[in-house]
Amino acid sequence: MVGEGPDEQVPGAVVGVRYRGRTSLAARGATTPDAGDPLRPDAVVRLSSNTKPLVAACALRLVADGALALDEPVDRLLPELADRRVLRRLDADPDDPGATVAAERPVTVEDLLTMRLGFGFVVEGPCPTLERAAALGLGFGPPDPHGPPPPDEWLVGLGSLPLLDQPGRAWRYELSFAVLGVLVARAAGRPLGDVLAELVLAPLGMRDTGFVVGAPDRLVPSFVRGEDGPLALFDGVADSRWLTPPAFPDGRSGLVGTAEDMLRFAGALLDGGGGVLTADAVAAMTTDRLTPTQRAAPAAAAFLDGGGWGHGVGVVETAVGRRYGWAGGLGTLWYSWPDHDLAAVLVTQVLPPSGPVFAAFTSTIEDALA
Repeated sequence: MVGEGPDEQVPGAVVGVRYRGRTSLAARGATTPDAGDPLRPDAVVRLSSNTKPLVAACALRLVADGALALDEPVDRLLPELADRRVLRRLDADPDDPGATVAAERPVTVEDLLTMRLGFGFVVEGPCPTLERAAALGLGFGPPDPHGPPPPDEWLVGLGSLPLLDQPGRAWRYELSFAVLGVLVARAAGRPLGDVLAELVLAPLGMRDTGFVVGAPDRLVPSFVRGEDGPLALFDGVADSRWLTPPAFPDGRSGLVGTAEDMLRFAGALLDGGGGVLTADAVAAMTTDRLTPTQRAAPAAAAFLDGGGWGHGVGVVETAVGRRYGWAGGLGTLWYSWPDHDLAAVLVTQVLPPSGPVFAAFTSTIEDALA
């Protein structure tokens, strides 16, 4: 599955394991499909949606410090989202005055952490409001650090649209975390990257993680898989879009990092917070917060595969105990099995992620634990 040739799923992969406090890293394959340089264990990659758990941890730090409260409306810091209107039907015309009703309550901080803002991907059918959001540049495609407009302009665009669901009622991927990133920055009075570095990344020694590549010599290219199988370049190295600061530091998918840094974060959660989070915050992150009805809804079923969602990570019960973590659309995967004091990460750089590679990685670990 890893290596050269048209039948290979990914050109290279880094695997990291943290077991009972000890960490190991190994790499296999190359940086490109045509047998380029050997992939290094310290390769810098685009984390895509593995950004979300880190931004969640940053928000929970602010909650612990009193700058935010889980149950408070976001209106205090995000007035653009006050007085929400909500669609009666997903396929309604957002310009029709009769197509919406008043929100039953404000959006809260916890709504963002649990992705129950009331806005996100729609799998049920056509949704003109979502199409409008994409046209406004709010970002509903592959990660692009220079795609969305700056945070204030981005939030005005979102505020011009009705919600798709009543706040707190439904789980929808993934726009909540873009909003959460803006909220964190406003609560701290500094750019999201600076807050994240101060409260989470620097204390955990995550030196290679940020919104801009700090070690260009270790950045590897990323690829997109075509319909007929061959890989095409998605983002290069010398001209990478992650070499310059983004206009919109995206809490959904904007970070770069390494397998080692991902394991440092995973290890902090296994250790009860690693001096960054409280034990209660770790429990909130890694415990399913959704109702059975929310887990069974089409949008959740499409992304959670039968599992649930905590404050920033997916949670699922398996034959070997609870597993939590998340995956990134450019080919990163992190899971922890707290009952076994084990965390594992898989780093590739192919969009969409290789299902067979991800499945083999997870099943190999769980078979060993069984």
